[in-house]
Amino acid sequence: MKISLQEAGQIEVPENARWADVLDRAEGVDAKRVLAVKVNGKLKDMSALVEPAADARFIADNTPEGLEILRHSTSHVMAEAVKSLFDGVKVTIGPAIEKGFYYDFDYRPGFHPEDLEHIEKRMKEIIDADLPFERRELSREEALKLFEKEGESYKLELIRELPESETISVYTQGKFTDLCRGPHIPSTGKIKSFKLTSIAGAYWHGDERNQMLQRIYGTAYPTKEELDAHLVWEEEARKRDHRRLGRELDLFSIHEEIGAGMVVYHPYGMVLRNVLLDFERREHRRRGYEEVMGPILLKKDLWEKSGHLANYADKMYFTAVEGQEYGIKPMNCLAHMIIFKSKVRSWREMPKRYFEIGQVHRHEKSGELHGLTRVRSFTQDDAHILCMPEQLHEEISGVLDFIIEVLNMFSFNYAIEVSTRPEKFIGTAENYDRATGILMNVLKTKGISFKIDEGEGAFYGPKIDVKLKDALDRPWQCATIQCDFALPEAFDLTYVAPNNERLRPAMLHRVILGSVERFLAILVEHFAGAFPTWIAPVQAKVLPVADRFNDYAVNVVKQLSDAGVRAEADLRSEKLNYKIREAQGIKIPYMLVVGAREQEGGMVAVRRRGGEQLPPMQVPQFVQIVKDEDPTKR
Repeated sequence: MKISLQEAGQIEVPENARWADVLDRAEGVDAKRVLAVKVNGKLKDMSALVEPAADARFIADNTPEGLEILRHSTSHVMAEAVKSLFDGVKVTIGPAIEKGFYYDFDYRPGFHPEDLEHIEKRMKEIIDADLPFERRELSREEALKLFEKEGESYKLELIRELPESETISVYTQGKFTDLCRGPHIPSTGKIKSFKLTSIAGAYWHGDERNQMLQRIYGTAYPTKEELDAHLVWEEEARKRDHRRLGRELDLFSIHEEIGAGMVVYHPYGMVLRNVLLDFERREHRRRGYEEVMGPILLKKDLWEKSGHLANYADKMYFTAVEGQEYGIKPMNCLAHMIIFKSKVRSWREMPKRYFEIGQVHRHEKSGELHGLTRVRSFTQDDAHILCMPEQLHEEISGVLDFIIEVLNMFSFNYAIEVSTRPEKFIGTAENYDRATGILMNVLKTKGISFKIDEGEGAFYGPKIDVKLKDALDRPWQCATIQCDFALPEAFDLTYVAPNNERLRPAMLHRVILGSVERFLAILVEHFAGAFPTWIAPVQAKVLPVADRFNDYAVNVVKQLSDAGVRAEADLRSEKLNYKIREAQGIKIPYMLVVGAREQEGGMVAVRRRGGEQLPPMQVPQFVQIVKDEDPTKR
């Protein structure tokens, strides 16, 4: 039997050969790095039987697919180590994730940080034993019997949730067997460099009503050099964690007594938030948007009409008022359509661009909540553009320009994806695909490259997702543009054409920052809390060298505040160097030192956050420096 491989061309193999046999015969392939094979688009173990293949290629450990397989297999080794060290442990799931893996365990005493070293040591023993990963396919009854004997109640639950038609497979290495689709590496000896990094709590299925589990995180790489580089990256990410910096910079807090996923903004956090939103309001007005506001509660009938009840109800909160059912809005589009429909619209008014800084609520699972990046109550810089279909290209192009301009202001790189029609959607497939074509055509016309995210569009229309990349090259979903023909149809929106005919408008849903909370978290981590001067909550800290200069320091703060600079005075009876170190520690962009010379000359001695000292100057000169650093005022 001849097999055609992308890497090695035609290879002759005997009947009933396995892909490992093909690898042995393939010339020019680095066999040490091969972990699996991809046959006609499907990943398979190297132990799988060879079949005639129109398209086959080996998966190396330095590819995205290979890294995922390596990390998934390492999680199984970790689970075997944990089960061998701790009595009474039950295993749940252990997937590969971006840059690592985790496994969730039900272990009532709980793990401790010092346990990670013992687990790693046992993992190294399993790896050194070079145990093969062996796949078996079982009937439902066999699988239930196997895991019932093991006392693995979570596995029994997973098996019972599988569709009747699902092939049930298990993988065994050493004394550990797990329910798994695979594929896996050929043997544990393929794992070269790994590290367990942390322990966290997680609810089963991410639902706070379920059992709290213990989650152990780790990562794995093909080489020690790559692992070491990643650990340096992780340490930098920990330093930048917005939850820690949010506390240190006194920006926000989240309290269980208030509610999970509910953000409390402190004064400095509110300043940062309002600086961004004031900028957004100015920019939207400049671009022809009209600011509106809709209520947080809307009647349940409207959510049924819009399709949210059928397609989004699990993310919504509902309540009753005087026997009438209401939905708490997870997005702002319904009120904007009602505004459009409130009177007859002429083609001469089009497009109508409605903008709202709207607070929304979504029911996120408690296990998925994370600082400001995943919350239940948040604010969107939401806008909806109702336009004639022939205006769509120009409007989409304008929104893209807006998004890119804002991202460039913060020095973000970005990538763009187009999300296409999901299985569940409203309206017609023809209109959905028409909208998809329009989005893609705009991107092609502007020369913007993009990837396709199949089946991930909104239920009412396809979307352009703009994923920004922060200082650590992590992608974040923020801005989006969604093209929608379905909701204008559902709400019977019309405008009067030049010939007096009533026609249907198209609708664009779009955000620039997206969730304001998530964007703030990204800014904190991107800049490690050292915000650009124009958005820093406190732009200058005035530091008197002695108590007798406090009055002058207060006067300087007043001059700065009157000129629009956010400033504070540190009037404590502390040494100047201590005040400087503390101001640097909380990332204040400028420190203005004042003493006898400055008071006599009506001046300030200027010191930048990084330690650079500028010549003494008059207060208005310093004000001009701050204004020159504001990209929104140029």
